[in-house]
Amino acid sequence: MAEREQEIKKASWVGIFGNAFLSILKIVAGFVSGSLAVVADGVDSSTDIITSIITLITARLLTKPPNKKYPYGYDKADTIATKLLSFIIFFAGAQLLITTIRKLIAGGNTEVPSKLAIYITIISILGKLFLSFHQFRIGKKTNSAMLIANGKNMQNDVLISGSVLLGLIFIYIFQRPILDTVTALLVSLWVLRVAFNIFKETSLELMDGTKDCTIYEKIFDAVEKVEGAHHPHRVRARNIGHKVMIAIDLEIEGKLTLHEAHEIAHKVEDSIKLRIDNIFDVVIHIEPLGDKKEEKALGITKSNL
Repeated sequence: MAEREQEIKKASWVGIFGNAFLSILKIVAGFVSGSLAVVADGVDSSTDIITSIITLITARLLTKPPNKKYPYGYDKADTIATKLLSFIIFFAGAQLLITTIRKLIAGGNTEVPSKLAIYITIISILGKLFLSFHQFRIGKKTNSAMLIANGKNMQNDVLISGSVLLGLIFIYIFQRPILDTVTALLVSLWVLRVAFNIFKETSLELMDGTKDCTIYEKIFDAVEKVEGAHHPHRVRARNIGHKVMIAIDLEIEGKLTLHEAHEIAHKVEDSIKLRIDNIFDVVIHIEPLGDKKEEKALGITKSNL
């Protein structure tokens, strides 16, 4: 766990310094060259500094042990931080959208930006490619939703910078400065789309849902492999950070001793852990075989897979 959090912290620092450099470079170059699209790209990169700082703070939270207030630990801080990132990205996109719409209403750019805008945009693309690859690699290695979301955002930044570069090239070909403002408008819409997608993905986890529904097939298969375990039902799987919490009701022959029933439940838990990675915990509720007690319809049974 400590090694995982150290990896996340290092990746966060790389993101902070890398994005700070690119953001300042693009905003200054955008104003000097007269390109609103490059300024917009720089503002988008500045939000990545904030997201990396949030990731760094969250990584410190993840190292805290469970306590009476948070008995499940702090792993869901990862998800909450990712949700916060979506709001920050959305706010930046909305601000860009408002600015570019006002610029279009006022008549857009009247002068063709200098070639400095093109050179800086090329540097931005190369820098963002490196940062995106780094965040994705560490995110997948540590199974961190924050870093993966960060990498996804930076990957989108590559597309944004690419569209800015293409727009600048068209400006020079057609000598139409207004294309710079139109490009900035498209960039802002793309940023809003990224924010919405991240918001939607994190909502699934906060609602105790699961992306991979095949996990239930693995659970039922694991139970079937254990002799003496019958009728698994009310199966529930939810994410706690990068791990999975599983709850399951299980029927066992009522004449068995408590020790024997416990042994069967323990084998079911081991069988599940063999098939599913990153298990947070497996909670098994044992019932006597053939119990007809009416229960609240929670979770999944094999019949409604």
